Amino acid sequence: MIIFIALIILFIICPVLTALGITIVKGKKISRLPASPDTERAGQYAKKLSAMIRCDTVSSEEPDDEEKERFKAFHEVLRKLFPLVHAHLEVTDLDGSLLYYWKGEKSDRPILLMSHQDVVPASGDWKYPPFSGTISDGRIWGRGACDTKCSLMGFLQAAEELLGEGYTPRQDIYLASSCTEEVGGDGAPSIVRELKKRGVRLWLVCDEGGGIQDAPIPGIKDPIAMIGIQEKGTADITFCSKGKGGHAHTPPKHNPVEDLAAFICSMKRRPPFRSRLTPPVRAMLEQLAPYAVFPIRMVLSNLWLFAPLVDLVTPKISPDAASMLRTTCAFTRMQGEEAFNVIPVKATIGANVRFIPHQPMEESLKILEKRAASYGVSIESVHGNDCSGCADIGSESFGLIRSALAETFPELGWAPYILTGATDARFFDEVCGQIFRFAPVEYGPEQKKGIHGIDENLEYATLAGCVDFYRNLIMLAK
Repeated sequence: MIIFIALIILFIICPVLTALGITIVKGKKISRLPASPDTERAGQYAKKLSAMIRCDTVSSEEPDDEEKERFKAFHEVLRKLFPLVHAHLEVTDLDGSLLYYWKGEKSDRPILLMSHQDVVPASGDWKYPPFSGTISDGRIWGRGACDTKCSLMGFLQAAEELLGEGYTPRQDIYLASSCTEEVGGDGAPSIVRELKKRGVRLWLVCDEGGGIQDAPIPGIKDPIAMIGIQEKGTADITFCSKGKGGHAHTPPKHNPVEDLAAFICSMKRRPPFRSRLTPPVRAMLEQLAPYAVFPIRMVLSNLWLFAPLVDLVTPKISPDAASMLRTTCAFTRMQGEEAFNVIPVKATIGANVRFIPHQPMEESLKILEKRAASYGVSIESVHGNDCSGCADIGSESFGLIRSALAETFPELGWAPYILTGATDARFFDEVCGQIFRFAPVEYGPEQKKGIHGIDENLEYATLAGCVDFYRNLIMLAK
């Protein structure tokens, strides 16, 4: 019996001691941005970004003539801000979406840099008017400051400066900007069609999505360059429950609203989707490990031992990280009867679902359909798209991203991750196998809160690094 207990203790202690040793050997790393950013130069860039923000480029699914004129006015501002780009690059206007072509010495590894020009509406009470582009308190304020006129300004300015220096890129460079990203419109697909028409197969695409994030996960306080290598699929789903209706003074056994409520509660109590540490998520956690405080560093450095613990605990401590492990379903709207004293014949609820690659759209929908049916609820409509392809962090294309990062931010750590939102990048799978979602600007808690929210703002000191990253990316391409 003593031997048996000793073996059990040994079985537990040996892996833990091994994990402890591995953690100590790997050591702790510190990630930091340049201590003295070029604020004078960034201030000049802020003025350009301010002019771009002052253009109201809110998009809609069915644009009217007034909206089209607003985008034309924005294009005119771009021509004034970046005259060399518009004088030397071939510019194609695809119903408001823009494609620039900069001929390089070679065409075998063409690169496309992209960032959308449209923004979401700006309601609510703002500190500064949302389309004022106010520069104050070391920040630039307004809709689009973060999402994503900052990166659009960044690569256009990088090209403007290189053209001014007489530089010719070694590879063909494409710059692209959709005017329908926020409404899932035809802007990006039209750019893809144009590239296919020209017979272009891209070697690398760099879009928005990730960024330099302060404290990306619990236990890490340093800024980290989070580079999206894949994005989840997304769908808007309407669930429906039907009954016989009637007067509220005699509640029936089956009430469509109550059936929907029971279904929602079951989804909250027992999410039906499988959580899994997929290779991209595992790569993210292992890459982040050296920057974490010791207990978390030990866990993330030894996923061979602690993966089940991470899978179990993550959803409880970090919703952001949990969303990278499984399909999510967020209920967003409900409709029944308008009168308080009428039992509805039909009630519906809307949900936004984000599909994880290991349980893609078709599989996740079947799971939802089965769970809903057990509560007398059916799926009435689905509008969505599946998960994107996954870029290879071992590829030469990713090596170029890393090289540009190291040249621009020598002490900044990086990590790949799965993007839980949706970007225009997903449309480019048809013309490129290596698509990365990364805007080289710093996003702190306030910046994240302002995206699609109130008081969107960006610390303009980050703009110098943004321009330099794109310059380096273009110049390092071979």
